[in-house]
Amino acid sequence: MTRPRNWLTTALRLVAGIAIAVPAALLLGASPAAAHPMPHSVVQLDVYKASVTARLELPVGDFATASGIDLTNTEASALPAKATAIRTYLGKHIRPTTLKGEAWQVGIGALSLSRTQQTSTGPYRELVAKAVLTPPAGADVRHFTLDYDVIVHQVVTHVTLVSVRQDWAAGRVTGDGATQVGTIRLDIRHMTVPPLTVDLGKGSAWRGFVAMVELGGDHILTGTDHLLFLLILLLPAPLLATGRRWEGLVGARTALGRIGRITLAFTVGHSVALAATALGRLEIPGRPVEAFIAASILVGAVHAIRPLFPGREAVVAGVFGLGHGMAFSFVLAEMHLSTGQLVSSLLGFNLGIELVQLLLVCLALPTLLVIARLRIQPALRVGGAVLTGSAAVGWLADRLGAPNSIARAADSAGSHTTLMLATLALAAVVAVGWTLATRWRAPSEQGGGLRLRPQARQEAETEAVSG
Repeated sequence: MTRPRNWLTTALRLVAGIAIAVPAALLLGASPAAAHPMPHSVVQLDVYKASVTARLELPVGDFATASGIDLTNTEASALPAKATAIRTYLGKHIRPTTLKGEAWQVGIGALSLSRTQQTSTGPYRELVAKAVLTPPAGADVRHFTLDYDVIVHQVVTHVTLVSVRQDWAAGRVTGDGATQVGTIRLDIRHMTVPPLTVDLGKGSAWRGFVAMVELGGDHILTGTDHLLFLLILLLPAPLLATGRRWEGLVGARTALGRIGRITLAFTVGHSVALAATALGRLEIPGRPVEAFIAASILVGAVHAIRPLFPGREAVVAGVFGLGHGMAFSFVLAEMHLSTGQLVSSLLGFNLGIELVQLLLVCLALPTLLVIARLRIQPALRVGGAVLTGSAAVGWLADRLGAPNSIARAADSAGSHTTLMLATLALAAVVAVGWTLATRWRAPSEQGGGLRLRPQARQEAETEAVSG
């Protein structure tokens, strides 16, 4: 009775060994290409008040397998010849509906080819398509069903990642990064591609407004050109112009008045232009506006070295502020907001700009007033103006079609906002401390590079007596 059992046990062990050995041999003998992960598709959603825009990023190889449209060796110039077939295919496989099953309209827009890569896939070509998804009148754009099987219906191993890139009502306004909302893939048990239920939650106008305040503050903080223009105009504000030279000082109250008027004029200028351009939905070419901004910075830098318009800095700040406001409006134009959202965004964006601008001026103010009273003021002023002017020339050349390293270096300065704020704050603390010390010390005790100039000493004494 034991022999059959031993024979059966041996046979089962042999079969199990073969079952393990064969797959292992196949895996070990597989070429690297066969084990290479395949790229997935990406669908990025931009959610607006009455529609949703989808950006489709489709690997060309899998797209050809699924659609029969081979784009492997297609150049960008030859893509229009295949556009009709591509749009027809995509339209059949993108079927959004309301949660009650009512069909949305789908329009396939711009098509392009590009090269990219994903983690562990290496470089590959992809087809980028834009689709506009429009629900029935009154339907909710924040909750819907996305019946989507582009590529997946034929390539069973393919995966599509769906994410939200921009959603004003949820506070996502920058378009940087994306929040994944789901994955579309084949259900192997039923051999079907289940629709994805998109639930974007409850949006609100308040969240959009707050996000725009943050965006406005970040825009002025990282916008090196806007910040430099304002600071370079403020640099000679405490100085007195004599002929074609900056010589002597104005009183502290006069200097504060100048700084306040310059800041206010710049605020009014860019606010008016921002409102007019955004609310009028004016399409203004970006390159001339950006070149105008670079030229305004260059003019301000020259003025800081030699007076060009002494006493009229506020007027100049207001005029040049118009150009800066037009540049600000480009941010809003890219969002394609409804009128109500645009008005709210305009207020929030401008508020963010003004709050950060006020913070920066307050931080720079003590340093500007102290620098004006130092013997090394001319060297600091001219040095700062030369650096600013060099950046302006680099920007101007870049925006006129001549990219250069100076413009790239100046642009990169906007990425170091924490260091800039820390430097301004530290300089402000030192300037306030030094100012307080000079009010309690005799001017004769001041020495070295921080010695007050004679005229500044006399002015300090006069202000101390009058105070």
